[in-house]
Order: sequence, then C-alpha cells, then structure tokens
Amino acid sequence: MSGATQKLMTAEEFLAKYGDCSGVELIDGRVVWSGEEPDHPAQGITVPRFKHGVVCHNVDALIGGFIRTNQLGWVAINDTFVPVKTNPASVRGADLLYVSYVRLPKGEVPDNLTLPPDLVVEVRSPSDRRSTIMTKVEQYAAAGVPVVVVFDPRTESAAVFRGDEFPQVFHNGDELTLPDVLPSFSVPVKRFFE
Repeated sequence: MSGATQKLMTAEEFLAKYGDCSGVELIDGRVVWSGEEPDHPAQGITVPRFKHGVVCHNVDALIGGFIRTNQLGWVAINDTFVPVKTNPASVRGADLLYVSYVRLPKGEVPDNLTLPPDLVVEVRSPSDRRSTIMTKVEQYAAAGVPVVVVFDPRTESAAVFRGDEFPQVFHNGDELTLPDVLPSFSVPVKRFFE
C-alpha cells in the first residue's frame, strides 16, 4: 500500500483471521509470514528444512515427552501463538511451549493461550538471522515467559535465556537441564540433533 497508512491489527483480529494458520506472526500490528522481517520482506513463505523438522520433533519427544510422562502441564507445538505485546500487538509462534497445570489446570483445552507459558522453545531455522531470534527471545521475556531455550542446528547447541541474565549455552557434550521449570530434567544436548 504505497503512500497509504495500513491499519494495525489487534491480537484478537489476528487470531480470528489467522488462528488456524502456520508460519505467520503478528509483529507490531502487522502480519509477517515465515522468512519475512518487517523491514526485509521475503519473496515467499520459507518452508523449514528437513533438519529443522527433525530437531523440532526431537525437542517435542524429549522435552514434551518428559512433561507428559510426569504430568506437569500442557505442551503445544507447531508455531502455537503466544501473545507477547499489546500496543501495537505482537503474537509470536513458538516451536514448543509448556504451561504448567498449576497455572492452567487440566480441563478443556482453550482455543488460544492468554497467559505467558512457563517455557518457550525455538529451533533456529537456516533463514533466521541472529537479530530475529534475539528479538523473539526478548519479546517472550517481556511478556513474562521465565525461560526460553533456543536450539541451533548449525552449532548443535542450546542457549537458555532467563529474564535479563546472560544466556547459558549448552554444547554437544553437555547435559541440558532446566531446574527452574522442569526439575530433574536432564538430557544430553547431542540427542536433540540426532
């Protein structure tokens, strides 16, 4: 829309229109498709590569499996929407998120998440710039997500972010632990990339 002012979308409008879509987020009131950044539009939708999909599956199998086995809470995957900002609205899509039953008791699964998850996991795509990932991490933290984990298939590492602390980085030979949100969880980092 050259020269015209685009109306910013609210989170409610975004969820009503794109609630069943994948690969789309709302950033500062504007719809952004996967592979795009607000100042650098992509030529088309970026589809995750096979390695990204394998790592996402492993994240769900290992972290999600631990949560389900121990009946700790809800696990959602596949770009599940997380509202991170209200004015202008931003809604991000998490590769995996966890909400404890303490914060969202068992019962009927709500259509949309209205509170910040206990944990968000992102798997860095080949097209993701470091700045894009860091913006997402900062938005999750500002929205009240206490722990964000970013897996990087290129470096086979996991970075754990908590509020304003420096990230804790786990490499291929390390054990990933998340004692503040998943007590007794411990998995070798290499298993996420196998």
